[in-house]
Amino acid sequence: MVNNRSVRPPPDSPDSPGSIGWVTPLRLRLATPEAPFQLENGTSIPEVEVEYETYGALAPGRDNAILVTHALSGDAHAAGWDRSAGEKTLSGRFKAKQEGYSPPRGYRQRKPGWWDTMIGPGKPIDTNRFFVICSNILGSCYGTTGPASLNPATGSPYALSFPKVTVEDWVRLQARLLDRLDIGRLYAVIGGSLGGQQALEWALRYPERVAKAIILAASSKLSAQGVAFNAVARYSIINDPNFNHGDYYSRSRPDHGLAAARMLAHITYLSDEGMNSKFGRRLQSRDKPDPGFDVEFEVESYLNHQGKSFVERFDANSYLYIIRAMDYYDAAERWGGGDLVAACGRLESEVLVASFSSDWLYTPEGCQQLVHAVCRSGRSVTYADIPSQYGHDAFLVETERVGKLLSGALKRLNPQRRG
Repeated sequence: MVNNRSVRPPPDSPDSPGSIGWVTPLRLRLATPEAPFQLENGTSIPEVEVEYETYGALAPGRDNAILVTHALSGDAHAAGWDRSAGEKTLSGRFKAKQEGYSPPRGYRQRKPGWWDTMIGPGKPIDTNRFFVICSNILGSCYGTTGPASLNPATGSPYALSFPKVTVEDWVRLQARLLDRLDIGRLYAVIGGSLGGQQALEWALRYPERVAKAIILAASSKLSAQGVAFNAVARYSIINDPNFNHGDYYSRSRPDHGLAAARMLAHITYLSDEGMNSKFGRRLQSRDKPDPGFDVEFEVESYLNHQGKSFVERFDANSYLYIIRAMDYYDAAERWGGGDLVAACGRLESEVLVASFSSDWLYTPEGCQQLVHAVCRSGRSVTYADIPSQYGHDAFLVETERVGKLLSGALKRLNPQRRG
């Protein structure tokens, strides 16, 4: 007989003591036709709605807030289990797919948030101590206004008429959200990859509002090689026969192009060592290669799966907008006239930068350039290069090492503004 009192739910269950449990996405309208959101490029968006989630409780002094910023294909669902992704939604989607219907992009499955291992009671970002906010970026397809949203002037999706957005725009919109939540100063802002660049921009744009900036697997700009990979991704999407100049929402979508873009991106997220360890040159089911062109290697099958699953949940136009913002972000140009040391002179927060040894998207060398610039500017910085075979994805995969790093950084943090 099983004693039910001794049975603990699995660690990734919503009933686990370390889980946030069920969460409900929240939305706020942060721009209206009377008060539009002004973009860095001089244009504006008349209506902006932002989706976000919060975890934990805001302290009476409102001084325990942590903003978590997500990466390229992430969303506001960083922890816990999304209550809106219920069984009814899943079964309805499956039936619709059987009938040949193309489900809307931005679909969320019933599973833990993308950083559930880090956020929760007793976890590195401890919700018994901190109030955590994560919002979806402008231009995405997960609840915040983007290319798939309806243009109020036409009643049709914006598609490519949606204005170009930047990392700076994302951060300014996040600041507007925090203003609405009556949070003046952040205990910390934490992000990895493209989220790490948002964390850096926060510390540079709003130095007085950030006590600590934690930047994982990110540097002050994307390398030329990274821009080149994004160029191929754009080419794949734009030249898909179904792209139709971005106007595909009422017809077949550019799934092949988006899948190819995602497959290419996944190669940059891994490392040679990791791919050899996980896949090697193993064939799926044959001892000898077939002279045909079907999927034969395990690594081919993995990439195919990543591409196919991605097109079921993401919008191709959003992908174009986000990777272009990724290309253009350059903290030195924005804040130092090309001089990163001068830009870092704006910092008032403590800064933690972590790179991963096998990351070749945001390399350790690129991260070290940022660290050296912070040092030369006379500001406080801690740097860790974490040994890992998992490449760029290590900031999500190396849960134990990253968890210890975050726990230590947040415990050491003095939330008072530097004098």
